[in-house]
Amino acid sequence: MKRRKVKIELEDDEGSKYSIIVEGNLTRDKVMRVFEMMNLLEGSDSSDDYNEAMNTLGDKILKVIEEHFLYGEFTSSDVLEAFEDAYNTPIKLSMISTYLARFVNKGVLTRSRHGKEWRYKRMVLSNKH
Repeated sequence: MKRRKVKIELEDDEGSKYSIIVEGNLTRDKVMRVFEMMNLLEGSDSSDDYNEAMNTLGDKILKVIEEHFLYGEFTSSDVLEAFEDAYNTPIKLSMISTYLARFVNKGVLTRSRHGKEWRYKRMVLSNKH
């Protein structure tokens, strides 16, 4: 594989500047990990095209959850299997886990520990006022 160098610069809403240089035998997966790390910086203006792709991936994962696990509990491995079946696309378990954690933080999912694994469940919104 060809040795490559990628430099990514961004500035957040508070004016802090970030510069990341990745050099070596880069794969798509490695670059995706860097962008995942950058997405943790709230308010970052990193690559709009990439953010759109990641939002699409998040939307696809959420759609799989809504179609297959609307009322029951599930694990990240369950979502991985359903995602790969639905989209005929391989995806890393770490990517699924990252999005599930984001959905928990946003209040879309709940998470509980059962033995050595995390189990997730969709939040049920009440129409009562």
